Amino acid sequence: MSIFTGSAVALVTPFINNQVDYKALEKLIEWHLEAKTDAIVVCGTTGESCTLSKDEKKDVIAFTIKKVSGRVPVIAGTGGNNTQEAIDMSLFSEGIGADALLLVTPYYNKTTQRGLVAHYFAIADQVNIPIILYNVPSRTGLNIQPETVKELATHKNIVAIKEASGDLSQIARIARLCPDGFDIYSGNDDQILPVLSLGGMGVISVVANILPDETHQICELYFNGMTQEATKLQLDMLDVINALFVETNPIPVKAALEIMGKINGELRLPLIPISDSNRELLIESIKNFNQSMGVSA
Repeated sequence: MSIFTGSAVALVTPFINNQVDYKALEKLIEWHLEAKTDAIVVCGTTGESCTLSKDEKKDVIAFTIKKVSGRVPVIAGTGGNNTQEAIDMSLFSEGIGADALLLVTPYYNKTTQRGLVAHYFAIADQVNIPIILYNVPSRTGLNIQPETVKELATHKNIVAIKEASGDLSQIARIARLCPDGFDIYSGNDDQILPVLSLGGMGVISVVANILPDETHQICELYFNGMTQEATKLQLDMLDVINALFVETNPIPVKAALEIMGKINGELRLPLIPISDSNRELLIESIKNFNQSMGVSA
């Protein structure tokens, strides 16, 4: 059984005066639940997990699980390049009620493909909740090869992959090699439909932070056989999606949420606020999308 089907938001972590803004976080969670977001991923890349302390990560994960209260799955980002620390964080998240874990490949120290298997198996052996592999070589410098995914999928707790390689041929090979029941989620918002067409179950999304209902709709339309409508919505959203990556994620998406009045947009160094020119580009892309959808800006 899939952890979720549809759109999971890779949720931002709002800050105020360099502290986690839990009031804003609670409002974001409730907004996503109202807007039909199918699952919430917390403490991932978009959540600036790299600059959260271990205690902050634990607090944010626990807070999110408590506020969601079982209404949708909560997936905790507990990966990293320190295997034992990833085990500890995964055990903590399981213990407080996380529905699943998102485990990014080790970065900087990297490893071999054999090392990846050892790393993921060491974590999977210690927990009893599902694991989603997270492949994002543009961030980590390390790609999980399809044959490695096939081997990892033999572990009962490793049940899915978030594929953000951008390589549709690789994603197709993963789909071909892995057993039925091993789920693929798009890690790129501009490739939701292509991944669904290869048997994917949904997306773990950045754009869902600002367009939660529309991202959910792309998946729902596709699964209901309304392929043309899903395609149109995917393409209509493309300029907004591209604008969200005009600078390093989550710089633009936090700026967009600030423009929308959802958070104050604060980031933690080394991330800095979006440039004025890119902020204008972002505003224009959102305005144009809203007009195309018949929504007042």
